[in-house]
Amino acid sequence: MRGLLRLLAWAALTVALLLGLVGGAAYWLYLDVANPGPLAEARTVVIPARTGLAEIAAVLAEQGVIRHIRSFELGAALSGRGSSLLAGEYEVSAGASPLHVMDILASGKTIKHRLTIPEGLTSAEILTLVRASPALDGDPGPLPSEGELMPETYLYGYGDHRKDMVRRMERAMAQALAEVWEERRPDLPFSTPREVLVLASLVEREASREDERARIAAVFVNRLRLGMPLQSDPTVIYALSDRGTKRLDRRLTHTDLAVSSPYNTYISKGLPPGPIGNPGISALRAAARPAFTDELYFVADGAGGHVFAKTLAEHNRNVAQYRHGASVEPNGEARPSPEAREGRTAQ
Repeated sequence: MRGLLRLLAWAALTVALLLGLVGGAAYWLYLDVANPGPLAEARTVVIPARTGLAEIAAVLAEQGVIRHIRSFELGAALSGRGSSLLAGEYEVSAGASPLHVMDILASGKTIKHRLTIPEGLTSAEILTLVRASPALDGDPGPLPSEGELMPETYLYGYGDHRKDMVRRMERAMAQALAEVWEERRPDLPFSTPREVLVLASLVEREASREDERARIAAVFVNRLRLGMPLQSDPTVIYALSDRGTKRLDRRLTHTDLAVSSPYNTYISKGLPPGPIGNPGISALRAAARPAFTDELYFVADGAGGHVFAKTLAEHNRNVAQYRHGASVEPNGEARPSPEAREGRTAQ
């Protein structure tokens, strides 16, 4: 009987010791995952796609976000977060506890990057920007046709595919073009949305001020109605730059204006055969709803805008004032120009 009691006592002591050890380990585990982590300052952490819990813990430990790999794994498994941690790029605050880190990774609220596509770039230039975005992944695919990509600012996450980014731009342009086509002026000399797109690409390259886009579009539309050549310098530049795949780092010469190309609107009447760049939404709206005016000419005023004219005589006077180093005013007066940059349409 005494032996049995001794055995029971030892068993009870063993159980107590085991419970103490388990309780102590559990308490230590809780403190390790609940207390502030080792990060001295905020850090960006990338969790690769198709990464399991053990690999996630290893990445976090390597980045100095957590102290102990095993405690993070146990804490994530016991808390039910182990299967909820998502790949992506995350901002982890200084001193974030492992439990807080788990919540961050389970939220899926990854860092959002911005890719801004300026208006008027060619498709080749846009693909260069897409390729240069380091947070994107993969090849962007073949060069899209000119005018198919919508210039705007796109948000994306680390590891998003470049092909998907290009598709987003294509969908955005298709939607914007469909919308402006529905809202177009009914008297336009166009039968397809593509013609609006082509005109918008010229307006985008000619206009540097928002308030002039619809007026410049009107000049081109008026010329189309009269069968006059559009005589737009950017179309010549597009032809000389091998349809936007090269840069023309010089000013146009009179010889350039005679280059043999269907895009040269000095020698070819009507719209060019396709867009010369990717216009933004403002240029698309201007091309679909030009201003009501009978103007046929415009020339740069040397201050970032243009002076418009209805007759060739008036236009020639404006050109002469500009070439004498003056900024042309709509009332015919001239003032010194801070810069001499020519922007020419229609002699």
